This record gives sequence, C-alpha cells and structure tokens, in this order.
Amino acid sequence: MADRFAALGAPARVQLLRLLVRAGADGLTVGELQKHSGLALSTQAHHLNALVRSGLVVQEKLGREVRSRVDFHAVQSLGTFLIERCCEGFGGCS
Repeated sequence: MADRFAALGAPARVQLLRLLVRAGADGLTVGELQKHSGLALSTQAHHLNALVRSGLVVQEKLGREVRSRVDFHAVQSLGTFLIERCCEGFGGCS
C-alpha cells in the first residue's frame, strides 16, 4: 500500500492519474495523455512508469499504440485503507 501512496508524491503523477480517471475505462494513449498533460514525453514516461509499477495504472499495447488506464479498484483501495486502518477507533473519519 505504501508504494501506491508514494507514487502520488509527485504533482505530475497526480495530474496524470486525474487525466486518466477522467478518461474512464477507455483510458488514453500515450500521445493523448501528453497532449492533455503538456509534459515532455520523457518526463511523462518516467511518471507514468511509477504509476504502473505501483499498480494504480495499467497499460496495454494495441498495435503501435500503448493505452493507459486507471485501475479503479487500486485507487479505491487507497481511500478504503485510510478510512478503515488510519481512522480505526476514531469516529471523525466516517
């Protein structure tokens, strides 16, 4: 779980994740993501790889394109962890 939280430690990664969440189940190609993020491709690749390694994003190669999608279950698990584990015994979190 810590690796998922760590992956969100860079503003560029949060930006990429938000773009992918908004794209929904279809996700975005690397090119589409770059167009919306404005990040240099090398910078985007670095941050996207961190999100993939953490399990928050999955990638699929379709022909010549790579499509990135959010693993919504993994993202939801972050909130669940905070509410169930960190707030355990404290009524202010629910």
